[in-house]
Amino acid sequence: MSASAPPAPQTKSTAPPLGGDKPADPEINKLFREQIKHNGSDLHLQVGKPAILRIRGTLRELNMPPITEEVMYRMFYEIMDPRNTQIFEENGGTDLAHVVPDSDGHKWRFRVNLFKQLGMPGMVARKIEQSIPNFEGLHLPPVMEDLCKFDQGMILLAGVTGSGKSTTIASMLNWVNHQVRKHILTIEDPIEFVFTQDKCLINQRELGMDVRDFHIAMKHAVREDPDIMLVGEMRDRDTFETAIHAAETGHLVFGTIHASTAPSTIGRILDLFPQDMHTAIRSSLGFNMRAIIAQKLLPTIVDNPKRVPIVEIMRFNAVVRKLVLEEHDEKLSSAIRIGKEEGMQLFNDSLYYFVMKEYVSRAVAFEVSPNVEELKMMIKGIDVKGPAIL
Repeated sequence: MSASAPPAPQTKSTAPPLGGDKPADPEINKLFREQIKHNGSDLHLQVGKPAILRIRGTLRELNMPPITEEVMYRMFYEIMDPRNTQIFEENGGTDLAHVVPDSDGHKWRFRVNLFKQLGMPGMVARKIEQSIPNFEGLHLPPVMEDLCKFDQGMILLAGVTGSGKSTTIASMLNWVNHQVRKHILTIEDPIEFVFTQDKCLINQRELGMDVRDFHIAMKHAVREDPDIMLVGEMRDRDTFETAIHAAETGHLVFGTIHASTAPSTIGRILDLFPQDMHTAIRSSLGFNMRAIIAQKLLPTIVDNPKRVPIVEIMRFNAVVRKLVLEEHDEKLSSAIRIGKEEGMQLFNDSLYYFVMKEYVSRAVAFEVSPNVEELKMMIKGIDVKGPAIL
């Protein structure tokens, strides 16, 4: 925009009327259809640049003029409802779900984050696959099935944004949906995968659209008779305390957390609480956590699949529980190593599997491996044994 252009909207009074109708086909949908056409996982919008797609892990610009600040704001206000508009203007960012029909009439869902950076509007949108892949389709290890069979406790998916945590949890919940008669309740911000009910009764609640906030949703949840709950991301102390209480009271609770490895997730959880509560939190984890699954997505060297999940799995058996309770977190990796018969695995085990299957290049595997020398020994056929832990 030119220097004489009017300033970007900053307050509610400059936004379009909150009661106004959304256009039938918002302008931004053209960009979402380009994302669908090129099979891009993410769409990035930044003022002064063309739209950018992430395709097979690489960012690529679309052949189009740079987007102006004025156009960006116009596109944003076309897809925000009154709640999102207020949050965006007060907090500088908001999350929402957006549905786009393609030329064949199929409806695609996008998880959209609108934000401001350097005073300018920006966006990142993740395309949600229309179907929920099964474990084989995601190339997840067979033990995932066992982790869906608990009646009570907590299962956490750890990883950075874009590591596939939501897809893995959706696959786990859908396995339950096809196997047993239970009530699944999800509390999401926003809803990503929409489940087709099979044997399970499934209720999906979206924050803002169906219920005001997470704490009210959880208060309602205890009266809604769920067997299994998806509570989304563990962002703060209150969220984790509420979720672990649900696990303690007889529910199977699924959630996500930003942590790099399964063992380091323990420290990440403890960081949410003051030091004088750590012993009590460790006790709660020891008795209620069933498994922590850490995940990364890596590009492959084959046409299909384009990316595979590198997975670390730590089940809370007697050894892991003892180490957590006694504050020996540094020994948890060794406990995972000796727990392979129970389906546990380290990132290197997963990397080794995909390298030997010729899905992932050795160069990429060495780049992300937490212990490159160990991985090289595994590829050479040398048995790797960890130190004694007890």
